[in-house]
Amino acid sequence: MLSKLLDLFYPPTCILCGAAGAQGWDLCTGCHDELPWNRNACARCALPFDGPVPAEAHCGRCQKALPTFDRCLAPLRYELQVPALITGAKFRGKLNAARLLGQILASALQSEAMALPDVLIPVPLHLKRLRARGYNQALEIARSLSAVLELPVDTRSCDRVTATPPQAGLDEPERRRNIRGAFVARRSLAGERVAIIDDVVTTASTVGELSRVLRRAGAQGVEVWAVARTP
Repeated sequence: MLSKLLDLFYPPTCILCGAAGAQGWDLCTGCHDELPWNRNACARCALPFDGPVPAEAHCGRCQKALPTFDRCLAPLRYELQVPALITGAKFRGKLNAARLLGQILASALQSEAMALPDVLIPVPLHLKRLRARGYNQALEIARSLSAVLELPVDTRSCDRVTATPPQAGLDEPERRRNIRGAFVARRSLAGERVAIIDDVVTTASTVGELSRVLRRAGAQGVEVWAVARTP
């Protein structure tokens, strides 16, 4: 009832073009359809392919060495309108953009015939960066997912203990070195199935390191759920 009242007095408005939002989202039908959907991607890490591929195709990197997580799901490609949405959610305090990103991700997950995990773990920020930014965009996305999928959000099982420099601008080997040892598990996750929540996956260095830590803590299964994947 509250949601309907809010929609009545504050109707959803498309973040991208300003038109009336559709389905209770701050996104209109036209802009939704024009988003760069990641429909042809690696079945393991969601790396976008240039053209159609078989459903279970793996990229060259995953064929050489499988990542530490079981699979990555990323419904969008990080291009066209998507960087503006994620930048707004990440650096400009646009929590409505973070909510929208969570809704997009939740909708994509609902279309998958898949077993749900036990818990959602957003990629944690170091306390120093959290204080400077004021919020964690991965946590805001996870909250939207939690509301739709009815899954708990866990912010206490894992911390970021190293204030690493930003990953942007680093190549893949530098990203792996930069993030090594940045996370620590605070409890046993024995037998639990978890989904790591993030906004965008570029080289998968951050989610790969976090997945490694969660598995060492006993997690039985680890998936990565991100809004977008960089081609």
